[in-house]
Amino acid sequence: MACHHGHGASASSGYPKENYGPGAKWIKHLTQNRLGTFEGGHFSDVNLSSVLFTHRIDNKEHVKLEVWSAPGLSKPSFEEAMKQKFRPANKGESFGPSWTNHWWKVSLTIPSYWEQYERVQFEFDPGCEAMIYSTDGTPLQGITGGYGGDRRVEYILSPSVIKAGKHEIVIESSCNGMFGVPWNGDTIAPPDMNRYFGLASADLVVPNMEAWQLLWDFQTLRQLTDSLPGNTALQNKALTTANAIMNVFEKGDVHSLTDARKLAEEVFGEDWAKKGEKVYEEGAEKAQVWGIGHCHIDTAWLWPYRVTQQKVARSWSTQVDLMDRYPEHRFTCSQAQQYKWLEQLYPPLFERVKEKIKAGMFHPVGGSWVENDSNMPSGEALARQFIFGQRYFESRFGIRCKTAWLPDSFGLTGALPQLIRLADMDYFFTQKLSWNNINNFPHSTFNWVGIDGTQVLCHMTPVDTYTAQATVGDVVKGINNHKNLESSDISLLVFGNGDGGGGPLAKMLENLRRIRATSNKSRDIPPVNMGHSVDEFFDVLAKDSNAGTKLPNWSGELYLEFHRGTYTSHGSIKKGNRKSEILLRDVEIISTFASLFKYHKSDYVYPNEKINDCWEKVLLNQFHDVLPGSAIGMVYDDAEKLYAEVRKDGETLLEEAFKAIFPPSVSFTDPAFKSKKTGTIVGFNTTFFPRRDIVEVALTGAAQRLKSQVVQTSKSGTTGLALLDCSAGGGVAYGTGMYADCKPVSVARVGTDHFVLKNASVQLTIVDGRITSLYDVPLDRELIPAGETGGLVIFDDKPNYWDAWDVEIHHLEKFKKLRFENISIAAEGPLRASLKSVIKYGQSTINVSISLDAIPASLKKNSRSFFRFDAEVDWHERHEFLKFEVPLNIKNDFATYETQFGHVQRPTHKNTTWDMAKFEVCGHKYADLSEYGYGVAILSESKYGFSCRGNVLRISLLRAATAPDAEQDQGKHEFSWAVMPHQGHFLESDVPIAAIIFNSPIHVRLLEDTNEAPLLKTKPAFKLEGAPNVFLETVKRGLDDDFESHESPSVVLRLYEAYGGHGTVKLKFAEHLSVVKVLITNLLEDKLEELSVYQTEDSSSAVKLSFHGFEVKTVKLVLGKPSAVPKRESWVTIEKPGF
Repeated sequence: MACHHGHGASASSGYPKENYGPGAKWIKHLTQNRLGTFEGGHFSDVNLSSVLFTHRIDNKEHVKLEVWSAPGLSKPSFEEAMKQKFRPANKGESFGPSWTNHWWKVSLTIPSYWEQYERVQFEFDPGCEAMIYSTDGTPLQGITGGYGGDRRVEYILSPSVIKAGKHEIVIESSCNGMFGVPWNGDTIAPPDMNRYFGLASADLVVPNMEAWQLLWDFQTLRQLTDSLPGNTALQNKALTTANAIMNVFEKGDVHSLTDARKLAEEVFGEDWAKKGEKVYEEGAEKAQVWGIGHCHIDTAWLWPYRVTQQKVARSWSTQVDLMDRYPEHRFTCSQAQQYKWLEQLYPPLFERVKEKIKAGMFHPVGGSWVENDSNMPSGEALARQFIFGQRYFESRFGIRCKTAWLPDSFGLTGALPQLIRLADMDYFFTQKLSWNNINNFPHSTFNWVGIDGTQVLCHMTPVDTYTAQATVGDVVKGINNHKNLESSDISLLVFGNGDGGGGPLAKMLENLRRIRATSNKSRDIPPVNMGHSVDEFFDVLAKDSNAGTKLPNWSGELYLEFHRGTYTSHGSIKKGNRKSEILLRDVEIISTFASLFKYHKSDYVYPNEKINDCWEKVLLNQFHDVLPGSAIGMVYDDAEKLYAEVRKDGETLLEEAFKAIFPPSVSFTDPAFKSKKTGTIVGFNTTFFPRRDIVEVALTGAAQRLKSQVVQTSKSGTTGLALLDCSAGGGVAYGTGMYADCKPVSVARVGTDHFVLKNASVQLTIVDGRITSLYDVPLDRELIPAGETGGLVIFDDKPNYWDAWDVEIHHLEKFKKLRFENISIAAEGPLRASLKSVIKYGQSTINVSISLDAIPASLKKNSRSFFRFDAEVDWHERHEFLKFEVPLNIKNDFATYETQFGHVQRPTHKNTTWDMAKFEVCGHKYADLSEYGYGVAILSESKYGFSCRGNVLRISLLRAATAPDAEQDQGKHEFSWAVMPHQGHFLESDVPIAAIIFNSPIHVRLLEDTNEAPLLKTKPAFKLEGAPNVFLETVKRGLDDDFESHESPSVVLRLYEAYGGHGTVKLKFAEHLSVVKVLITNLLEDKLEELSVYQTEDSSSAVKLSFHGFEVKTVKLVLGKPSAVPKRESWVTIEKPGF
């Protein structure tokens, strides 16, 4: 047997015997750093960048430019612009100033020999944003000038255009960047109103598409080397391949591009590029990362609304163009308002979008009017966001959204899950909590359970952004940062340039193809899929998680540990929002009654369209950068105008409705009031709570005749105070004298700077300008701890960066307690006593009136009176924060704050960082600190910022940020708050009722002839009995009523449980309402169930409603002629469960 000792095996394997070389060892980090030299930079004249274009021409023979500059800040339509006189223009010219619009006519002549090339394009870079139109006015695509990552300046010419050799287009350029025009380059700086932009490029070019494809290959390879863990097989393979490409590339050798691209196939797979979009059909059956194109367009932020309208058209036309080139591209976009703008201003583009929606490529999402703030809008306003959004999408596209979408809102109320489900949606997408600056939110995919127990399936993308760039790092983060892989292993990649618009770019779609091709060969990178919708993603998520049973739960609000200053910034906008919400509620209630009863105006028609117009303006201003106060000043000029229009139109609608149900009567604010010689003071209560009110009556001129109807007159005799009684609940309130149970008030000056306001229930003492005592008289209980004082306080307010957005925890460390100065007695009772104070601080003047009335906060037994603070402030501070505080002799680890359709409790202590993070929180009409037997609330009529640290309850009043609005909150403000002691814990109190009444002034009118007023003799239309914790919030007409014909009119009521417990209520309808049937519906008024209606002892009809804690119910009454009302069983004869 022969013995070869291995020599033969060695020779046959080709392994050399001798080796005199240095070996192939590399220094990896240097090779990795080398990759940065292959494109752009110092070596751009010799690296790949030098061969990206084959030809470039810009002479007038081939590119003819004409321009017309629109005057001022006008935004003419295409048709208007085309009627103007254009002048010759040249590349290199500058255009401005900021926010102006310039229209271009572009005539292109394409060299005939360019037909040989794969692609020819026109490159237009005005340094700002622009939009290309066809000559018939159809938007074709957006342009983003400049050299940022969102740059898109190429307009691809079709083969037919190249063959024809001639082409004409129109371009509108707008002098603002993607993020406005910040004056110093810092994104959130106030705008530079005098910025000019230069036309850097207007060139016909032939891109070298093989070079561009290699560029995209190389960029993906580089991302793989930078984003994957070191020393994995794929990371090393990508690095060696990229390095080999650099060695193969030769600037002067076109074949080297092809050779280099062939090398890339070692990572992407053989002939992967020929597969195009079909690359997604290979590899893993189940992708872990779902790509969806998106373009987050802030409806206003660092630019005004009118600029957003242009951004929408630019961005969406770009996406429609990309869909034609990349069949796998799916694009999702929210905000019905933006679709409506497109429909109104760009009809041809709207039709193109509509076609893509029908084809399943363009996906409406969110179901809301705008991506609203969800902290401050009322519960009814949040409901309207969904109602208006869903009805728009259904009316235009025949679809309803399944997924609610608020990726950028600054915290999310625990009321949302219930409202989302009631708006016919099951899913919710967000991500803003990834911005938390104290704690990391623990979940990515979870069941979000609201305050009432309703859940939605929620996904917070682990990629931590809604503007991902579709990089390898993004895809990898979608899995590596997923916090619930034990429950779910898929994530959503929402990619595309956003905030200022733009959306996905071609390079992103190219990159994702390469990433998928890579994952088809290697398990070192998660597979990504394309061609699906957000709804499909959630459907799979629901199925894989067994309808959410495998997922963790998060109960209650999604509190954002960031941007806490937005509850207070721009006080006038907060006030406009609250007042508009209340006004529209009242308009709907009174207009509904007017349309049904028509006592004095038989042709009155419910003004549905006008009411909806008002609502759309309010909903628009609730966008998450407008209502929070985090936009530039131009936005607030627009927002204030919208609120002024709502106020004017709303008051007109109120007056028209009152004329239909009251005989000749006038509002106290009507100039005609002064000329009326006789009349009775009456009020209309829109809250459905029994109440008493004190109203101020002018007693000058002819109005002196009303002196007999007032209980108290001013020292000057020019004004009086009347007491109105509405003990029956909603409806008419009548003037009356002092009731026996009224508690006459008094005010005393005890010393030089020592004042006492008191009645038989409460007493407040001010000594040396601070509140030293808050005292419950019947209980002999002092509510302010000894040695502590309440009053106004100024905090230092210098956040770490986001000026208008943030107030940081350290602001509580530096403060000054202000004193009520120059105090005088303004009214001495018996109905109202008040003090006035004038405080000078810095450059500001703060006038405060502190008053106490002889009536309690509500008509609930043992209700106390509250102390009302009315402030008029001329504010001229910078980076200082004005609050009001009251320290309390009350101990509780939690304070209670009103939220939409309920309340939320938050810690007063600092046990954990989660507790510490809630040092400033959002509340609506009240904040309360209670213990067993007693509590104190602060009521608010236009403020949303509160805090309770330990025993100190505070309301936030004014901030003074300087970015992005340099003049935020500067100037005059009027606002009110109240301090309300109450016997019993909050859950036993009347605080929610008192807060609603505090926010709902009674509508006072002068009625000339009470004998001609059927309304005065009419029972309230609706009454609740049996459950004081159930509130009637909204009365309006049905969404689909025929308002002109009055056939089968319907009335819709929205009720909710306000205290967090169960309740069974009898909802009674007055006999003059011919109720044919009663339905429970969702927010969209789809029928859920029909209720049994019973006859009551007083000839009314009634239904039984059962509620659980914080439940919202929508009840639809279908009315008809009395003859159509079916005979009903008596309430007395039936079994009465719960009554």
